[in-house]
Amino acid sequence: MLNVFCSPSRYVQGPLATDELGDQMLKIGLDGPAYIVASGRAIKELSARWQRSLGGAGIAFTVGEFGGECSDPGIERHVGQAGGCAVIVGVGGGKTLDTSRAVAGALGIPAVNCPTLASSDAPCSALSVVYDTHGVFERLVFYPRNPALVLVDTSLVAAAPARYLVSGMGDALATWYEARTVIEAHRPNQVHGGTTLAGGALARLCCQTLYADGPAALAAVQAGAVTPALERIVEANTLLSGLGFESGGLAIAHSVHNGLTTAAATHSFLHGEKVSFGLVVQLVVEGRPAEEVNQVIRFCRSVGLPTTLADLKLRADDVATLQTVAERTVADGETAHNEPFDVRADMILDGILAADVYATNLA
Repeated sequence: MLNVFCSPSRYVQGPLATDELGDQMLKIGLDGPAYIVASGRAIKELSARWQRSLGGAGIAFTVGEFGGECSDPGIERHVGQAGGCAVIVGVGGGKTLDTSRAVAGALGIPAVNCPTLASSDAPCSALSVVYDTHGVFERLVFYPRNPALVLVDTSLVAAAPARYLVSGMGDALATWYEARTVIEAHRPNQVHGGTTLAGGALARLCCQTLYADGPAALAAVQAGAVTPALERIVEANTLLSGLGFESGGLAIAHSVHNGLTTAAATHSFLHGEKVSFGLVVQLVVEGRPAEEVNQVIRFCRSVGLPTTLADLKLRADDVATLQTVAERTVADGETAHNEPFDVRADMILDGILAADVYATNLA
């Protein structure tokens, strides 16, 4: 198995970065016309700035509003509207960007990602998570190349509700622990290769950055302020986690997330909020040392991430729902099978129940 590392062509981050979008696109040869897939909030707040930035760079563009779910009907609608464009620009949260990357992939043209939140590690990746119209996970779609440009305006991140940054920390926290499992098991990463030293090091740095700066970054967003701690966490959530998960690999934590999407009670929770509970389950199933499990749980508590079933509006005595979650977690093709041992639904169910009690009882 060859070692494989992938990444976006260019990553740009900082306050008011939106104003540089046109110039940054020109620097890598993207001169339009562009089709922007954007959330309603982004359209309302950023249209004038796009006109100045893209218009000033001579890049013609049209805009299509994201419909709220990265699903096949939504992707097909934007593909139909983007005909004749040379680049797709996604602006918004994780599902908006998943949709824009899917549109770019379907049309075979470059993707530019401009996350307005630091809520997941999706913006740097060459894949999309596709759901049905009810928000239930369906599949991963992989593309032959990563985005040409990822541009993160930290002023927008600081102005967004703090919950989104916290969700991004939940997604990012799992990055090292899942990559470590893949490395130890000699399993392929998300781009079907072995993990390079760079991939493993970035995943570990992501984890270290979260523990060092997570609470301070949360305080910054609660104040609506851009600080060095926030900049570091935005980079951890977006770049370090994005490169770390894709070139490092995924394991049980993200499969539990996918399983949790089958439970209607969890549909109001963000991706990273479900991943954080999945990480606790992974560590319990792997039999990791108590001090490591404790560190993860206490960090999650310090920033407000779920660690118990009750946190996700689930009950331990709802065996039928948890059984369905466990069975979906170990479906064919799930990353739970990257563990160095056979992973079965009964093992996941036991892990969910044990993780719930352990986290509930931890002082």
